[in-house]
Formats: sequence, structure tokens, C-alpha cells
Amino acid sequence: MIRNKSFSIINITGLAIGMSATILILLWIQNEVSYDQFHEKRNRIYEVWNRVSVEGNTSCWNTVSDPVGPALEKDLPEVERVVRVNHNNSQLLSHGETRIMRSGNIVDTGFLQLFSFPMLEGNPTTALNDVHGVVVTQSTAKSLFNQEDALGKIIKIGELGNFTITGILKDLPNNTRFDFDFLLPRSNLKNGEGHDLGWNDNSTPTFVLLKPNASYAAASLKARDLKQHYSDDAKTLKWQLFLYPLDRWRLYSSFTNGVEDNGGRGTFVKLFGIIAAFILVIACINFMNLSTARSEKRAKEVGIRKVIGAQKSSLIGHFIGESICLAFLAGIIALFIVQLCLPAYNQLTDKQLFIDFTNAYAILAFIGFILFTGLLAGSYPAFYLSSFQPIKVLKGTFRSANAVLTPRKLLVVVQFTFSTILIICTIIVKQQIDYARSRNAGYNKEHLVYQFMTGDIPKNYALIKNELLASGVASSVTKTNSPLTERWSNGWGQNWEGKDPNDKTSFDRYLSDEGLGTTAGLQFVQGRDFDLQKYPTDSTGLIINESALKIMQFKDPIGKTVDDLDIRWHIVGVIKDFILTSPYEPTRPILICGAKSSFMSFRVMQIKLNKDIAIAENLRKAETIFKKYNPEYAFDPRMVDQEYARKFENEKRQSILAGLFGGLTIFISCLGLFGLATYMAENRIKEIGVRKVLGASVLSITGLLSKDFVKLVTISFFVAAPVAWWSMDQWLQSYSYRVGIQWWVFVVAGLLSVTIALLTVSYQSVKAAIADPVKSLRAE
Repeated sequence: MIRNKSFSIINITGLAIGMSATILILLWIQNEVSYDQFHEKRNRIYEVWNRVSVEGNTSCWNTVSDPVGPALEKDLPEVERVVRVNHNNSQLLSHGETRIMRSGNIVDTGFLQLFSFPMLEGNPTTALNDVHGVVVTQSTAKSLFNQEDALGKIIKIGELGNFTITGILKDLPNNTRFDFDFLLPRSNLKNGEGHDLGWNDNSTPTFVLLKPNASYAAASLKARDLKQHYSDDAKTLKWQLFLYPLDRWRLYSSFTNGVEDNGGRGTFVKLFGIIAAFILVIACINFMNLSTARSEKRAKEVGIRKVIGAQKSSLIGHFIGESICLAFLAGIIALFIVQLCLPAYNQLTDKQLFIDFTNAYAILAFIGFILFTGLLAGSYPAFYLSSFQPIKVLKGTFRSANAVLTPRKLLVVVQFTFSTILIICTIIVKQQIDYARSRNAGYNKEHLVYQFMTGDIPKNYALIKNELLASGVASSVTKTNSPLTERWSNGWGQNWEGKDPNDKTSFDRYLSDEGLGTTAGLQFVQGRDFDLQKYPTDSTGLIINESALKIMQFKDPIGKTVDDLDIRWHIVGVIKDFILTSPYEPTRPILICGAKSSFMSFRVMQIKLNKDIAIAENLRKAETIFKKYNPEYAFDPRMVDQEYARKFENEKRQSILAGLFGGLTIFISCLGLFGLATYMAENRIKEIGVRKVLGASVLSITGLLSKDFVKLVTISFFVAAPVAWWSMDQWLQSYSYRVGIQWWVFVVAGLLSVTIALLTVSYQSVKAAIADPVKSLRAE
């Protein structure tokens, strides 16, 4: 290492960066595959899913009718326990002068017996038995009571009343699908929020624990037709239930036409596993190339060792030992890099990853990782160097191979093939994000905010609205059942004049009182917006979008009636389609119902801020108004444009990660290329000197030394292009609204790869070309 400082620095740096990137990816993968694997009964836990075929298309989703749970316990002898879980919106938790906003779940009493969330205080068997009991997480208890003992204390939860803390859970780990700060017994669930809505409603997450020796196949078969025994609607649609195992929830729960597809997170786990392997292999290829490039310098060493009796096996062990030592040093440096990068990496991945240095398994895994890297990096050089023939070496007739295809050239092609693939993929992923981001949302997001209707807002809504308008803070205000960026209700079963009896179209539902079009900037193509002051019957009015009009096929829709949720609605307006759910999917048919709906409730205030006043100033004034009429709750406005931008976070994260790791592979590849160029220039120093004496220009010598590398990078491009095209084509298939793969992406990637390679080797090439030939030839 001391005699070959540049070689050692390049090798250790390349290995350290490759190992650190691989460790970061493996930490992410480990977190993903470990989701909810800490539950003691995980092998017996299943989620109940719906499956139904409508017009030849089978849909699956993971919420079912509320009565399904009790029916499963009653009718299936294989079932030990059923737990229903309803998410409760953020609630104000208060004790004395302390007030905090937290979200919770309303669950059946057996929740803590089915799932193994560690309880610090209280009895998990009985903690949820008391209708006035609540289980809180450790951080929630600390926020309410600081260092005091919280068990047995009374807290108030929003409008639900007072509850006694009957248990304290350890804060939830970051590898669980559940997200709650408190748990309430299900007896606190209000009608209209998932409780007792009948067999035709499907909004209740339900989990099943099978008995220890029960047959999953038998239980699934019995559960399949259960709903058809209780619901006429289920009989008509041949509705089916199925049990979905816990170990598939996180990675595989994506279905196309009733069958698992490759659209789940498991695809990304595999993808990043491949990227991790790419990066580690590229780092090891650097080691192999630089080690074999130095073969002539170590050939005499090998020859002398063999002459004095060294066996090939001992030489192999010697060289592999060297590579493991270098890998060990690189591994230590990699750990420092990982610890340095983890905070930013966690922010990027939205996780809480860490290395547990107290875990013996983690330490053994790291040692194994170093040994594997050392063996992988050192295996080929060890066998290559140990195969030299001592007679040829010591006579000076040994020369390294200069064939058209050598292992070293092949390894360089492999390196840049991986790098080029990642460049192409990064560009296409970014294109897909930009393509969806540029799509017209169908409404005006600017200066639009919403506030959840907590505490006294519902009863003081009219006062708050009037004061917001009178003060000039808002130009328009309305209330809805959900934010404009989310769908909280959908279903089929609507009837209208001329409907095809076989039509089972599912419509998204939305609820508004009046002025939604003005507030959100919706574009009316026919009719008008709701106006309860001028048209009181608008409480049963209906606004449909163009997609819904195509399905209903009304030539003159205004005044036509639609029966839904036991109400006869009359159409007052038709709007252009707008994006309610995913910007990557086609817009769906939407029914915007009037204020009379009993199925949906108003939970959100939509506020169009005055565009002539700064947003910060508007929000400051709005906070004063909300505090006046809702003093117990904090003013928590959400900007619609920011919430809409969150729809792109997953793809944006993928793009950044792919670009980051793609950049690392290119950097590591260039390190190796730089090292190879250095040794090439050293080995050809006398040839360069002779050429200069004979009149060769610096440019011609630079081109001579660089052309071989350019050829290899060009070959790697032609290998990478079809692989990248195929992989991106498969990835894009999961999006209905997607970008096309364009030819110029491959041209840009190819030129970028060649340019990077040229810049990397040109330094050494120019340095060798301008060297004084007298110094290189004086020994001749």
C-alpha cells in the first residue's frame, strides 16, 4: 500500500464508496421486507379482501362490510379471532392546560392480542375492554403528562368525551403499516363512520387470526362465498371475499383484474437490490482491473515465489488475503460514510434507518459482507496472478495480453453498461414525473387552502365563513366531505333514466354545500354551481363531470335525475374532468352531491384566499378568526398545491435515488478508468517518447491513448440501450397516463457516457503526451 499509494487510494476509495452505497440500499431493503414481521402470530394473521367482477374486469381492495367480521367468527371454525380497525381523524387530546392533536384507531377489543405491539404498562388482554378506556403510545403519554405516570389518568378526546388511560404502548416501529397515537374501543364508533352500514358498504379494514392448526386453504374457500349468504347485492355480483396473508401486505398487494401483478413495492425492492448488486460489482471490477493491470509489476514476484517452492494455492490465498485486508479498510471507511449520510438518506427515503451496533447479527452480517466483497474483488486477480509461468517471467519474455477481447476489457464494458442503464432509467423516470406534473389538474390550486372541521367549526361554520369573506381574507368559502386531492367515497348501484341494466360502473362521490366551482375554479361546460340561497332545492342537486356524462349518455343532462344512497338527485351542472386521485391514471366519473347527503358528512372547509394579499398575511388573519370561534383547536391550514405535489413524491423519490446511485456507479467506474489510464500511460511511456521524437503531436498521442477506452464505452452503450428500453417499458406499463420512450434519451445517455469516459482518461493521456521524451528514453 505504501509503495503504491495511488493504486491503494483508488482501490480503497472505490470499494468504500461502493460498499457504503450498497449498505444504504440494503438497509432500505431490510426495512421494507421486515414490515410487520415482528408480530408473534404473523404466520396466522390475514387481512380480509373483496373481489368482484364488473363487466369483465375484476377489482380487489382491502376493506369489507362491517358485518363481515362477526360473520367470519360465527361461520368459520378455523377463525380464532377477528379484529376490525377504523381510522379516526386527528383529535384534540387534552389534560388540564395541555392540548395536543393526535390521530388514532377505533378497534375491536382483541386488537392487542392479535397484533404484538409492545405494551410498556397495562394488560394487553383487558386494556380495550372498558368502553371509556384508551391506550396511548409512549410519546403521546409523555406529551400529555411529561415525566408523570400516565396510567390511570383521565384525558379528554375531542368531542368523544373523557377516557381513562388503560395502557401505554411503546412507540410504533417504522416498519409497520399501522400508524396511530391512541386506540379506542370500537363501541365509540359513530354511525355513518363505518359502523353498522350493512353488507353493501365496503369501508371497514378487517383482520383475521386463524387457529394454530387451521387450514388456510379451507378457511379461504369458506370465506369466499360468505358475503353471498347475507347480501342480495353480493349474490347478483357474485361477490367474493379472500384472506390475504400478512407477509404479502407490504410488497405484493397490487392487483390487476383480480390477480397479483408486479406493480407492488416488491418490484422496487427487487430493482434496488439489483442496483445494490450493480454498485458492488462495479466497485469490485475496479479492484480486478487495477490488480490485473499491475500484473507485469508483480510478475517477477510471482516467478520468484514459485521458484523457491510456493504452490499455486498458497499464492491464491496470499492475493485473496490482500484483497480482504483492503476490503476491511474500505469497510471501516464505508461505515463512517454511511453514518454521515444516514440523516439525509432517511429524509430522502422518509424512513428511520439505522445500524444497530449492539446487535451481534448485524456485526456478523457486516463481517460477512466484508469477506464476500474481498473474495469477489480478489478472486479473479488471485487466479490470474498465480497462473504466471516462472520461466517466462524470469527470462523477461512475459507480456500481459493485448488481445482484441480480454477479461479486463470485458469488465470495463460491464461497468459502463450498468452505468449507462442507470443514466437512461433516471432520465425516463424524470420524464414520467414531469409528464404527469404538467397535466392539467382541472381546477385552480393557487391560493386554495383547506382546514379540517374540528371542534366547534361545524356549528360555527356560517359565522367563520362570513367573517373570512367580510374581512377580505377569502374570496370564496365552501365545505366538502374531503380535500380536493383525495377520494373518500365511491361505489356503484346508481340508477338513471335509460341506464343499461348490466352497467356496474363505480363512481367517485364528493359532497359540497355551495360555491365549490368558484372556490376551486372548476370549469362548467353545462349548467351551474350549487347556490342554496337562490335555489334551496340544490341540497339535492348533483354536479357530474364529463366522464360521468359519457357513461350516463344524457343528451341534455340538466334536470335529469340520478338515484343514489336513497336520494333522488337532480343534475344542475356538468364540469370538465378534474384529477381527484392519481395524476398517473385516467380521470374517473365523479358525482358531486348536494348538502342533503346522509351517507357523507362535511369534514373540510375549502378556502380561496384573496389573491391580492400575501398568503402569509391572509393565513395570519384567518388564524385569528378560527381561534375566535374554535379556541380549543389549532388552526392547521393545508395548501392544496402542496398536497397535490405530494402525489408525485413516490416517483420523485425513485428518480432521486436512481440518479444518486447512478451517479455513484459512474463515479466508481471513472475511478477505475482513471486508474487503468494511469497504468496504461506508465506502461507505454517509452512508446510515447519515441512517437514524440518522430514528430507525433500531443493531440494525436492523446487520441491514440484514449480511443481504446472510447471503443469499450461505445460497446457498453449498445449493450445497455436495449436492456434499459425493456426495463423502462415494463415499468411504464404500470401507469395508464405515461410518457413514451423517445430515441433522443439514448443518444443523450450514449454521448454522456462517452464524454465522461473521455474526460476521465484525457487527463492521464494529455499528461503522458506532454511529458519530456528525454526522461523516458535516457535509459535506452
